[in-house]
Amino acid sequence: MMGDEDVLDGTEPVERWERTKFHRKRDVLVTALIAVAVLVGGLLLWQSSDIRATSSQTYDGPATSPARPTVFPPSLGEAWRAKSPATPEPVAVGPAVVTGNGGEVAGRDPLTGEVRWRYSRDLPLCTVSSAWQLAVAVYAKPDNFLPDSDPRAQGGCSEVTALWPATGQRGRPTQPDEQRDKPFQGQRNSDAELGTRLLSDGSYVTTTGSKLLTTWRSDLVMTMEYGKIGAIQNPDKQPRTGCTYGTVSVVTGKIAVIERCPIDASDRLTVYKATGNDDSEKPVVVASVVVGDGAQVVAMSDQCRLNPANPDEVQQCTAVALPNPNRLVVLNEKGEQVKTFELSIGANDLRDEPKDHTVAVNRATGAVYWFTGSKTIALSMDDLRPLWTVDDALGPGTAFAGKILVPVTGGLAVLDPATGEYVGRIPVDRGDYEGLVTMSKIGSIVLEQRGDTLVALH
Repeated sequence: MMGDEDVLDGTEPVERWERTKFHRKRDVLVTALIAVAVLVGGLLLWQSSDIRATSSQTYDGPATSPARPTVFPPSLGEAWRAKSPATPEPVAVGPAVVTGNGGEVAGRDPLTGEVRWRYSRDLPLCTVSSAWQLAVAVYAKPDNFLPDSDPRAQGGCSEVTALWPATGQRGRPTQPDEQRDKPFQGQRNSDAELGTRLLSDGSYVTTTGSKLLTTWRSDLVMTMEYGKIGAIQNPDKQPRTGCTYGTVSVVTGKIAVIERCPIDASDRLTVYKATGNDDSEKPVVVASVVVGDGAQVVAMSDQCRLNPANPDEVQQCTAVALPNPNRLVVLNEKGEQVKTFELSIGANDLRDEPKDHTVAVNRATGAVYWFTGSKTIALSMDDLRPLWTVDDALGPGTAFAGKILVPVTGGLAVLDPATGEYVGRIPVDRGDYEGLVTMSKIGSIVLEQRGDTLVALH
């Protein structure tokens, strides 16, 4: 009689679970080959991954900003210098001066230039700037999934990384009493053109470009795209097509851009919002008007008082420079021209447009300081009218110790910010460098960006 066990020609019964064991060398060999394949695949994946291609050296020591000067220093001498071609203007954020060279972003001691932290990728840097109390670096990637017809198909500035300036870690550290739905890792992929600049209005950052402008909020999430988008789901999303873009300026929540469109007889100024209605990515245009050939948007202000009938009314206004004859036109928030000022500047100052789509300006002490190419002009934030001018300038300058410093040949002109009155001159030896000088400061340190070199003066 047969029981529950299998009996094969008098052999001992074999339990069912034993049938799953490997009894042949081939089984063992196949398993070993699978394991090796998994290991090799994992190694190849790691070798090609962003993790392997990223190097981060953070800093956990004391990091404080230098104290501000209580009196204006009698002189300034060179304290240190560093190669930094990725910073079109000095980046001083938190307790660090940040430089960008090759694929590396470095946070430096403001007094000595010593590197405290480093962050590097095996990708070239497009640009480095500051926003939201963070250093923001944009890297170029040579490949993407865009069709060949797209102008960015050969790559662009698409990897965005935010770094905490005190330590160099990615993202903003969580505060003890802060609640977050998920941690902010400080990195996103986005779209921007090669040669882009980052323009911050305090709340948003906008990239410049000839066919696409992209805006991000503080967690690097895109809030707006303006121009030629890679994959257009809604062909009616953009207000105009086939346009190229000139200079760009920003103010809180708004972007101004010079457009050159086939349907227009001359250049157009468009002002649009940094976010869409109901979180839509469709641009909300505030004003759009044709202004004339060769236009450059110089500055925006959201503190303008342009209504004589109501001097307390505050609105947004935009200043546009136009050649032939050289003049500065101020438009209100509706795009109406309200004031025109003749400009006594160099004959060629407005002939060439900046390659990075950004006019050289600096905002400080209630004014915008605009470098025209040969002169620096202070514009009032109340109505963007010219206040005073510095001849033979090399850049827009910066505020320092209650004065305005403007780079001039062989030194720094020291000026009263309210009147432009000449207070003094500090000699600065720039060697044979004669190009644009952009400036910033941190504590008692004055920073000059001279081409691809950052120089600290103390």
